[in-house]
Amino acid sequence: MKGPPRGPSRPEFWRSPLRGPWLTSVLGSILLFGIIVLFVTGLLSYAAYNPDLASLNDKTPDKGWLGFYLFSWPTSPSWLYRLTQGIHVTLGVVLIPVLLAKLWSVIPKLFSWPPLRSPSHAVERLSLLLLVGGALFEFVTGMLNVQLHYIFPGSFYTLHFYGAWVFIGAFVVHVVFRVPTMARALRSRRWRTELRTPALSTQPEPADDSGLVSVNPARPTMSRRGALGMVGAGSLTLLAVTAGQSIGGSLRQTALLAPHGRDPGAGPNGFQVNKSAAGVGIRARDVGREWRLVVRGGGRERILTREQVLALPQHSAALPIACVEGWSTDDQHWSGVRLTTLAALVGLRQSPPGVFVESAQRSGSFRSAVLRDNQVRDLQSLLALRVNGAVLSPDHGYPARIIVPANPGVHNTKWVTRLTFGATA
Repeated sequence: MKGPPRGPSRPEFWRSPLRGPWLTSVLGSILLFGIIVLFVTGLLSYAAYNPDLASLNDKTPDKGWLGFYLFSWPTSPSWLYRLTQGIHVTLGVVLIPVLLAKLWSVIPKLFSWPPLRSPSHAVERLSLLLLVGGALFEFVTGMLNVQLHYIFPGSFYTLHFYGAWVFIGAFVVHVVFRVPTMARALRSRRWRTELRTPALSTQPEPADDSGLVSVNPARPTMSRRGALGMVGAGSLTLLAVTAGQSIGGSLRQTALLAPHGRDPGAGPNGFQVNKSAAGVGIRARDVGREWRLVVRGGGRERILTREQVLALPQHSAALPIACVEGWSTDDQHWSGVRLTTLAALVGLRQSPPGVFVESAQRSGSFRSAVLRDNQVRDLQSLLALRVNGAVLSPDHGYPARIIVPANPGVHNTKWVTRLTFGATA
């Protein structure tokens, strides 16, 4: 029988003495915990978008049974979305060195020869392809989204949603078959011994049928302790340059991976924005003296000038803005009219329904959004006119914007022109 071709398909091509079931299992156990947290926080992020309300909130078609878990996203605590999405994005970035190290540790298996030995081996190879490809796809699209580089052939939300389900399916199958092997491998070597073994004393793991242990190992240039330390240092470095965008305060200055080039300046309106007024086509007449707020619901309609809106009872709320990219602001002090007050203007005083919010924004996505009834009824949910004691700047949504506790930032619609209570689109 003809042997494998020259190159990576030959076992002797891979010579690192560090590869083996133990190192792969250590990295795998870290990813096992991390990916579960990523998946759960990702599902929560998706639920926070209220995707079953309207296609305005979510562009993912035909969710079918994949949307089985969707629920009414709560408004309390007000920092809930800031926490869950901050964990999701920060942990995803921190796990990148672990993922790359895990792929390095198992790369000989990706080139095993022959490629297909039997139908069962073909199924295993397919699941491995979905696992590796799915992991790379999710991490790459996630990082591009964090950096606001929307170069995808479609909506990020759709691609990331379906990609997550494909990946988690392959991940579950892999875990079911590999956990017993991983447990045996972790018991085969003592952590304390490995962490005390220098490079010169590092020996290959015993030969087995895993396909990971080199049949022709080279002399070690690094210990397993060093390899794990290098991965850990990489993760800690990424944590240091990422976490600040979610934690806020003085740590915000350390968030080197956060999107830059959008300096909001100083003063009461000096906090992060994703979309500027000019960037989405807001014209002076859209937000100037001609601006009107149209409020509809219950078969009634009211049209208000800015002065009339200002004459309504004003209330305050200290709320952050948190976005899907992982960044968030500290609490800002907003003031304006409660959504319940605006619903009452059209006769909806008792248990007001959800509201369809429309903006003067002329380009880009999320020009409108739908809020649930529990979001409308929260007394901290405002049509904000001022922030931190000052009139909203154009980039922060002048003359009026929505601010709702625990709401994804993109649904805190800016440059609001119309509120339709009881409508979903």
